Amino acid sequence: MATVMPEGEAIRRAIRWISSELNEDPDKSLQKLVNEAVSRFDLSPKDSEFLISFYRKEKGSSEAN
Repeated sequence: MATVMPEGEAIRRAIRWISSELNEDPDKSLQKLVNEAVSRFDLSPKDSEFLISFYRKEKGSSEAN
């Protein structure tokens, strides 16, 4: 029997995975990473939009420092 993940667990796993990938190579394409995360973690289009927005905001705030 399949285990049901709590709502939001897949998006948290995707964020951890994308962050890890970007730590290894900051020049990786965000769009490609998000597309791969959508497939890996079975995310919705809304989740995809959230990830792109999340990382763009994060990049903007880190450049301001």
